[in-house]
Order: sequence, then structure tokens, then C-alpha cells
Amino acid sequence: MARDERVILIGEDVAGGQGSTGDVGGVGSVFGQMQGLYREFGPERVIDTPISESAIIGAASGAALAGLRPVAELMFVDFVGVCFDQIYNQIAKFRYMSGGHATTPLVIRAAAGAGLRAAAQHSQNLHPLFTMVPGLKVVMPSNPYDAKGLLIEAIRDDDPVIFLESKALYGLEGEVPEEAYRIPFGEANVALEGEDITLVAFGAMVPRALLAAAALSKDGFSAEVIDPRTTSPLDEEAILESVGRTGRLVVIDESPPRCSMAADIAGLVSEHAFSSLRAPILKVTCPHTPVPFSPVLEDAYIPTVSRIEEAARAALNYS
Repeated sequence: MARDERVILIGEDVAGGQGSTGDVGGVGSVFGQMQGLYREFGPERVIDTPISESAIIGAASGAALAGLRPVAELMFVDFVGVCFDQIYNQIAKFRYMSGGHATTPLVIRAAAGAGLRAAAQHSQNLHPLFTMVPGLKVVMPSNPYDAKGLLIEAIRDDDPVIFLESKALYGLEGEVPEEAYRIPFGEANVALEGEDITLVAFGAMVPRALLAAAALSKDGFSAEVIDPRTTSPLDEEAILESVGRTGRLVVIDESPPRCSMAADIAGLVSEHAFSSLRAPILKVTCPHTPVPFSPVLEDAYIPTVSRIEEAARAALNYS
């Protein structure tokens, strides 16, 4: 925002403090991600809105078409149903239907995923819903370093970007350079190199895949962990190259199994690397149910380290 005055923030409580005992700018979104920005950049660039996702996305898309670079917050990705027509039927199609004359440099941020006891309407991961829409770029960072680099890339991109922040990772700490840097979309991160099996994981599932890989290493198995970082564009080459070497694949995806990224990647590898496979492709996903509110059931709903490890061992022991 200091670099480019066209960047604005818009959403519910992105300033925070109005109507409460706190002062304006004292909160900075429901999880505090934007705390202090209102005080630094003022009400013309950090804009609190009514509780209306349609108003937020409509205003942000118009601002983008008019030359600004808005960052709009949906707060919880579950609320996208209220404004989805604007996203998939309008924003995603502006460039295509205008023959390239209209660009929409818009970032839509949203908290996603389960694990915070927020129940079925505040705990979903809807990345497959966005990924299937042509014209949208979809980002799922798994660590602080990637979150900064990918967000800068998203804000400077001339196309609409869905930036999904896992609520389960908000407390994760890591080294992040003070200077600006960009991480290109469509370039996967090899979070861990290995030779015996490929684990592909997204967002909050990446740290769990790394823990499963560490458990496997105690028995002499070398697992490679691929973090695609973006689901659209997807780094197909990195996944196929890895599976081509290891011959085994487990995909970990915090979403229901039908029409998931796990299913998509399984299909990709089956089509293009079938001859390299030494075992069936295995998927570790959530069950095809709403996210439970019960803590015990919610913990069982999310793919666990033990489930990932179990699937990997099944692939490694296949004969």
C-alpha cells in the first residue's frame, strides 16, 4: 500500500473498532491480519463496509475496472455463496468477454478451513469451487514466507485472484524477509525432497504431510512433499516429474472427496504418468459431510498425520 496508492482494502471490520469500546483501527479484521493499516492509510483506503458480501465484491470489482487494485475480504470463505455470481459470472469473465480490453486486478481474501470449532457454516475449504472457474487464480499458502510472497504477487497481478488463508495456520511462525519479494503463481514448492513416494498437499495439509514424512523416515522411507501453492494455475510438471521418479502418490486435500483437488491430481497422474506408477494412487481427504461442530468429530473430519502416514505406508507396501 505504501508502494502503490491504487491498492485499497474493503470489507467488514477491515478497520475495526467502530461502535465498540476500542478506537477505530484497533482490530483490523476478525483475525487481526490488518491491524494498524487504517491508522496508517486512513478511511479512503481502508474501507469498512456493511455486512453485505454482494456489496463488498461489487464495489471491489467496479473499483478494479476503474483502475484501482482492491483487496476485498470475505472474512469467511463460506460466505461466498452470497456473491458467487459476481465472482464466477462477472469478474472471472471480464477480460475474456472484452477481448482483453478490461482487466480486473482484484484480490479476494478469505479465511478457510476447519479446526477452530467454528461449525459447518464457517469451516469449509472451497478451493475446488474456485479452481474450476476459468479466469480465476487460486492461491493457498502453507507458511508465512509463501504467504507474503504470494500476496504481493496477487496484488500486483492484473487478473482476479482468490487468496485463501487457512485459519489453522494463523498462529504459525516463520522467517519472513522485511523487503518485498514475489513468488510466481504456478510454481510448486518442493517442501521436502524424497525418492520413495510423493505426497502432494495443500495449505494447512502441508505441515501435516511433512510430519508424516518425518515419521516414515524413521523406518528408512524417503517421502517427497510437494506444495503446489496455487491450484490455478497448477504446476502439473512438478507433480508429474516427482511421481515419475517415486512411482507412488498420496494426495492430501482438506475438502470432501468428490470433485476435489485430490481427485483432480489423481486423474492428472493417471492420464499422464500411469506407466510410472508402482502402486494405486491414494487420497486422504475429509469425508463427504458438513464440518462437524463437535471437537472430537471435527478432529476426525480433518486429514490427520496418522491417516497420511497410513496411506503412505499402504502405497509403499503395495505389491
